[in-house]
Amino acid sequence: MEELVGLREGSSGNPVTLRELWGPCPQIRRGIRGGLEWLKQKLFRVGEDWYFLMILGVLMALISYTMNFAVDRVIGGSGVPELKTILSGVVLEDYLDIRNFGAKVVGLTCTLAASSTIFLGKVGPFVHLSAMMAAYLGRVRVQATGESENKSKRNEMLVAGAAVGVATVFSAPFSGVLFSIEVMSSHFSVWDYWRGFFAATCGAFMFRLLAVFSSQEETITSIFKTSFRVDVPFDLPEIFFFVALGAICGIVSCAYLLCQRVFLGFVRTNRVISKLMATSKPLCSALAALVLASITYPPGSGRFMASRLSMSELLNSLLDNNSWALMTQNSSPPWPAEPDPQNLWFEWYHPRFTVFGTLAFFLIMKFWMLILATTIPIPAGYFLPIFIYGAAIGRLIGEALSVAFPEGIVAGGDTNPIVPGAYALAGAAAFSGAVTYSISTALLAFEMTGQIVHALPVLMAVLAANAIAQSCQPSFYDGTIIVKKLPYLPWIRSRNINSHGVTAEHFMNCTITTLAKDTPLEEVVKVVTSTDTAEYPLVESTESQILVGIVQKAHLVQALQAEPPSWAPGQQPCLQSILAAGCPVEPVTLKLSPETSLHQAHHLFELLDLHSLFVTSQGRAVGSVSWVELEKVISSLTNPPAPK
Repeated sequence: MEELVGLREGSSGNPVTLRELWGPCPQIRRGIRGGLEWLKQKLFRVGEDWYFLMILGVLMALISYTMNFAVDRVIGGSGVPELKTILSGVVLEDYLDIRNFGAKVVGLTCTLAASSTIFLGKVGPFVHLSAMMAAYLGRVRVQATGESENKSKRNEMLVAGAAVGVATVFSAPFSGVLFSIEVMSSHFSVWDYWRGFFAATCGAFMFRLLAVFSSQEETITSIFKTSFRVDVPFDLPEIFFFVALGAICGIVSCAYLLCQRVFLGFVRTNRVISKLMATSKPLCSALAALVLASITYPPGSGRFMASRLSMSELLNSLLDNNSWALMTQNSSPPWPAEPDPQNLWFEWYHPRFTVFGTLAFFLIMKFWMLILATTIPIPAGYFLPIFIYGAAIGRLIGEALSVAFPEGIVAGGDTNPIVPGAYALAGAAAFSGAVTYSISTALLAFEMTGQIVHALPVLMAVLAANAIAQSCQPSFYDGTIIVKKLPYLPWIRSRNINSHGVTAEHFMNCTITTLAKDTPLEEVVKVVTSTDTAEYPLVESTESQILVGIVQKAHLVQALQAEPPSWAPGQQPCLQSILAAGCPVEPVTLKLSPETSLHQAHHLFELLDLHSLFVTSQGRAVGSVSWVELEKVISSLTNPPAPK
């Protein structure tokens, strides 16, 4: 059908195909094609490659602008502090917009491509990505079912999304749910429990199933498999060393949290650095990455900190159950030209350094390098680096114990060799738990490795580390919230301040603007135009001041701008007539009393994700309490002013 058909005698033009002759409107189609050919000849007279080069430049400029716009708004950093703020009831515009999903994925891919050079992970960004998807699916569900927007349903999806984000990184559904409970919110609804488990289990199962389908694994197993002995995993006297390891991790975590928060504050307050971060984020990221890459360059100082290993290989090597110090006492294995997948521990040994030297150098260098990496405005996770850092602390102590007790610790006449990998596992769980204020890191360590024989000592180490860290410094995520100046409700430590003895009348805001039903409309207009509050307490009358409801400013302005109704002769228009015309009034379902203690008020704000409450005395509106008042009174109680 594509053969050419000869032209009629006397006709002019090129031969045409049968399809063109039999198609609809052949003359019009040939005319359009001829016009396009003429336009092509005119446009491409200077060379068609110039037009495609122009298109390339325009497209890349658009992509660059779009990604920079997205990066400047939301995708930099971990994402967990912002999500924690959202779950407390604060609205962060566009943070969970699905349009930022692609920019976050691209930025995270670039971060992971740097591997251990920048020493950053993907847990936080995955939690953010999962929350974006959860928010989007929640909106799709609302549109599909025709229901109205529900804040509680939205929070349920976000909490489940946080659990899925952790579960799909480590294939750990149990610790994923518990981590989201501990880190994301101070109060957790049991109704959300099974929802989070269901979503996290589906995500973890699919994550490991894909590994089987891609022939990476023969069956569904843990990510970091270990081979600790099961019959006698540890001797009873070793419990003391595990607790001591937890205490050391707690002390180091306090130093890390303090330095990290101080350095972040310095970056944000320094005039030169803050201006550079605001105007040239790519330049700042490139300079920080250049410093980190130069230090970790394998032929240079990187050979003394196992810089050739990826993040997963670092953790796999640290969990090795053999004692490197004992293995290198009578032999000196050469430093391999390339990492040996079967002997990753060779990367931790160098002829010039002992195993203790490389581990100590790794801990010293990664301490400040990780703090520097947290300032880079790129999508990055900080949980896996601190998990590996804790594993290095535990590995160093485990190697020292294996040298001190080469035959093992005598317990009841039997001796068993010390397993340094078990101390690395306990150190990873303890340090990461202390930095994030969570206990679920112990369960995460077991799910990641498939080992639970060290459940008791690991849990004791995590508890010891948390006890020290929580008494000294705010968690990593809370500290980031404070530095970024996100809306934050301070935590009350009842053992340090007398929160039960301070009542609402001591810290409430007494200068509130009330609107009475009998207020003339002229006065209502003056109040609305002269104040910037979003809502007004509605009282029964100017004399009684009995609180009866809340009027939103937006609704009140809309009602005042509407066409006024016809008034009866001699009738003075007042607020009651506007309310009767249809201006909505919200009921006051919860309020405080002047005798309500600070502890009770703080508990209500945390439990119900509130931002403000009115204070009434015998039904009369006498004040209000918001996050501002709570923050001021907690700050004054925690750091009382010096006596004059």
